[in-house]
Amino acid sequence: MSRLAVNLIHRLEGKGLSAIAIPRFVKDVASAIPINRHANLQDMNWRLHMLGWHAVELDYHTLQLIMASLEPDDAIIKS
Repeated sequence: MSRLAVNLIHRLEGKGLSAIAIPRFVKDVASAIPINRHANLQDMNWRLHMLGWHAVELDYHTLQLIMASLEPDDAIIKS
């Protein structure tokens, strides 16, 4: 596992997510990222809350880690 993935997992666990829930959360964030990839955090959090992620508040740093983790070499979610 890459250092990026480890950092992201630790950050999300610090926000209260269990290790089992992290891949689903990352997938839901990925689906909520606008096409232009310049996400507004307020909109992103609203979308995540609509998907049931009420206990997690996405911040800019975590969003950037998730976006970087979606790159093929660092992907946490394997297709």
